[in-house]
Amino acid sequence: MTDESRRDLLEIFDDRHGTRSTIITSQLPVKHWHDAIGDPTLADAILDRLVHQAHSLNLDGESLRKKGKPE
Repeated sequence: MTDESRRDLLEIFDDRHGTRSTIITSQLPVKHWHDAIGDPTLADAILDRLVHQAHSLNLDGESLRKKGKPE
């Protein structure tokens, strides 16, 4: 992420924190988000607002896309 995109993301989550719901989907496991964000200070701030009060759903299993493919 660029420095500008990290700051934008923090601003969005900061504005929504405690007042609105936010849905995030990702194929990257949460344990790798800190590295993906990049800047340790901003990553801590972003994840603090996002993860600590989150309800997490981890989906597991075969891709549904495989079912529709002709073999």
